[in-house]
Amino acid sequence: MKPSWSDDFKSNCLYRIDESVRMLGICLERLQPKDFWARPNNASNAIGNLLLHLSGNMRQYVISGLGGKADTRVRDAEFSQEALADPKEVWDGFLQTVAEAREVIVQASEAELLHKKRVQGFYLSGLGLALHAVEHLSYHTGQIAWAVKAAQDTDLGFYSGTNLNVKNE
Repeated sequence: MKPSWSDDFKSNCLYRIDESVRMLGICLERLQPKDFWARPNNASNAIGNLLLHLSGNMRQYVISGLGGKADTRVRDAEFSQEALADPKEVWDGFLQTVAEAREVIVQASEAELLHKKRVQGFYLSGLGLALHAVEHLSYHTGQIAWAVKAAQDTDLGFYSGTNLNVKNE
């Protein structure tokens, strides 16, 4: 049976979410504990703050926006945490949020994916809400990867063993 457009969309969202989570896991394995809450300057966020921010964004856009749960996000608090939380607790909370968001995406009906809602002041369909969360996760994953590479002076090997020079068919 040919998959529907919604099944294909959801599958691609989950693939990209899982890819970012895998990359973030590699980053955190390489990260020195002192660097989790370190801010390179006053205009930048620590990796811990970015993980709290990603959790808040995913809860607001996917779990609340698409899934219909109450919007309890306090966005400013995501950036005010400084070495107050254990990095493992922050990571575990992020993974729990991702698991819940994945389930919301899997369970979303075609009608829910097309229904428009106002979230964080933007008027988006369920497709737009999921797409925003996925691209937002990817964006900050890149920032975290850059920060770890800069601190460690090492390649993170995200695609070790994969030939990325294969031509399109």
